Amino acid sequence: MASDTAQKPTTSDGSSFVLSGFADEIDPDLKTQLDVLETLDIDYFDLRGVDDTNVLDLDDTALERIRDAINERGIAISSIGSPIGKIDITEDFEPHKERFERAIKSADFFDVEYVRIFSYYIPEGDDPADHRDEVMRRMHWKAERAEEAGVTLIHENEKDIYGDTAERCRDVLTTVDSPNLRAAFDPANFVEIGVEAYPYAFALLAEYVEYLHVKDAEMGERGEIRPAGEGDGRFDDLIRVLDARGFDGFASLEPHLQYAGPSTGLSGPDGFRTAADAFRSVLAEGGANYE
Repeated sequence: MASDTAQKPTTSDGSSFVLSGFADEIDPDLKTQLDVLETLDIDYFDLRGVDDTNVLDLDDTALERIRDAINERGIAISSIGSPIGKIDITEDFEPHKERFERAIKSADFFDVEYVRIFSYYIPEGDDPADHRDEVMRRMHWKAERAEEAGVTLIHENEKDIYGDTAERCRDVLTTVDSPNLRAAFDPANFVEIGVEAYPYAFALLAEYVEYLHVKDAEMGERGEIRPAGEGDGRFDDLIRVLDARGFDGFASLEPHLQYAGPSTGLSGPDGFRTAADAFRSVLAEGGANYE
């Protein structure tokens, strides 16, 4: 099992997919989350929520309880699955800075390298280009703060934010141009808005991809979510190319097989197991190393 820190493990050949997952998709209860992870032989999880409480709203006592529980199990946290950047770009940034500091504190508490973020919702009907300058100002500030704190921000290509298309994801990453801002590549989120995840989106973002979110979807307007390899995300090709490029990082299950909400999702124990089995089959068929 994993150590009590969340530093990314390395393999002898330098290339491996390290399985993780958003454990609150299993159940709100921490013990149930950890029980299922153990049965699936998954040593890491993305901390997004416990007891129906978002990670940024967990108090210090709750964080200590989580730390004690995972240390006892030999399970570690791969990322702080924060909702930072999931507010309207027109909302005041100052309160959000305080939320961001809580994410940084949580990462430090658990000795976690990665904090997931987003690039702000664009008001319906607005041209994203009209909000670009403010998006970049905020993303620059966060990247600088992350560098000071020694953490890496992973930007997820969420639907309806500035960085939902591959082009605007690349715009954020190249404009901020920070080693502390990388991409969390989510094929399903691209597919759901009609963007070809592979090869198109991946080709634009490959140099920045440091984290993989594992869920698939059917192409089309808000297409149905599927386990990896059962939608139009072309996970088989994506895994082969990532493996050939020497990908060595976390691949995190975010199945959304029962429910996909604005700040969380749910798959249940059985759905999470289905998602894990499907992804392991994709990895095995692609000849990729994983742990």
